[in-house]
Amino acid sequence: TLGELIAFLERQDPDRLVVLSSDSEGNRYDTLSAAHDHAYNPRTHEIGLESLTPEDIAQGYSDEDVMTDGVPALVLYP
Repeated sequence: TLGELIAFLERQDPDRLVVLSSDSEGNRYDTLSAAHDHAYNPRTHEIGLESLTPEDIAQGYSDEDVMTDGVPALVLYP
């Protein structure tokens, strides 16, 4: 959960670089470039918007991009 991640991060050196693995086997690594709030469907392993904001609309998103059957999630991008 986000609470567990925050507790873990609070114990870390704040100058430490954040590196993400692209898969569980560690076939590729890259630095953290972004983090966004999304909705996540654990059944389908898909993400979508939690809600549609004016900024989302300006970027070309629509009601079709809102995930109504997902749970709130923080998605980290390499």
